[in-house]
Amino acid sequence: MTPDHVHSHDGPHSPDPRSGARPTLTLRDLGYDEWFAERAEGVLEPGHCVARVTAVDRGSYLVRGERGETRAELSGRLRYIAESGPDLPCVGRWVVVDEASPDLVIIQGVFPRKTFVRRKSPGRTVGFQMIAANIDNAFIVQSCHYDFNLRRLDRYLVVASEGGIEPVVVLSKIDLVDPQELEAMIGSIREAGIGASLVALSNTSGEGLDELRGLLAPGKTYCLLGSSGVGKSTLINRLLGSETLETKAVSATGEGVHTTARRHLLTLESGAMLIDTPGMRELGLLGSSDGVEDSFSEIGDLAGACRFSDCTHTKEPGCAVLAAVEAGELSDERYGNYVKLKKETEFYDLSYVEKRQKDKDLGKFYKTAKEDVDRVKGPGRNRRV
Repeated sequence: MTPDHVHSHDGPHSPDPRSGARPTLTLRDLGYDEWFAERAEGVLEPGHCVARVTAVDRGSYLVRGERGETRAELSGRLRYIAESGPDLPCVGRWVVVDEASPDLVIIQGVFPRKTFVRRKSPGRTVGFQMIAANIDNAFIVQSCHYDFNLRRLDRYLVVASEGGIEPVVVLSKIDLVDPQELEAMIGSIREAGIGASLVALSNTSGEGLDELRGLLAPGKTYCLLGSSGVGKSTLINRLLGSETLETKAVSATGEGVHTTARRHLLTLESGAMLIDTPGMRELGLLGSSDGVEDSFSEIGDLAGACRFSDCTHTKEPGCAVLAAVEAGELSDERYGNYVKLKKETEFYDLSYVEKRQKDKDLGKFYKTAKEDVDRVKGPGRNRRV
């Protein structure tokens, strides 16, 4: 069995024939480079092969290798050793598979992640939710009409930075605002200290689409992040040149309507790969302290002049950050969002550590209790006669 031994198939769980993927792709075409090859030892065993996860939907998987896309399931061992959801494969992850039948492979192992998009699990749960992995650039999409929000943009930029992904800001639906409004939005982004590349476009008129296409390189993976209804699925359809993804007309107010229900990886004719993601109502930060500092690097530069090395930039005397706010060199909004995001990730980080410790303590308790019960019963007491 060779590394390309992943067959395509037909059946009720077959991949969408409109996927836009070319019929023959090498592992390198799919993004498997030297970084992953160097880490294959200890993951790839004789008789197994390499594939990439292209879709995840409520525990069901599709993976793609050099011979096509097929349905996949987790091995019992992998499901058992995974400590939590983030340890399981997500879209974009490279995996090791073993063929069970012509239309099913078993995922036996996972490669390390080079980059990732993750968030705090929605609701009160304190844990990670992996969105996608092994992404080169994240297109952070905001609609110029209703969705434009600098604070939300900062939050997405932190997520990209924390995962080691280069962000690109995409302003969609520019046909719904006049040029002066668009110019003001772009100006506010730059004034906020956000230096990421920026593309303004319209899915309706096609303006700006060629500029975005120019950023897409063969063998590289891109994901689209943003709120529901900002036009992510429509944008992917424009790039694919077909109505592959289901979309809905905007509402009577011009506001977008959510359509994407699962994460999946699609391949363009150019060889670039795109991951569409459902709109996220919640984008909580967990384990994102470094991402916050990277995204607000100008505050980090100012912090070097603070009187105290452990300055929190909230109340200490001699704080260079507070001085910059008072002098108007750093906007109140930018500073306020920095403090909010920093406090949020610190709070959830502490809660996560405490939860992990409680889980470990509970596990030790159950193990000790079982040993005590076995000792009381003595040898052979559980046997049936």
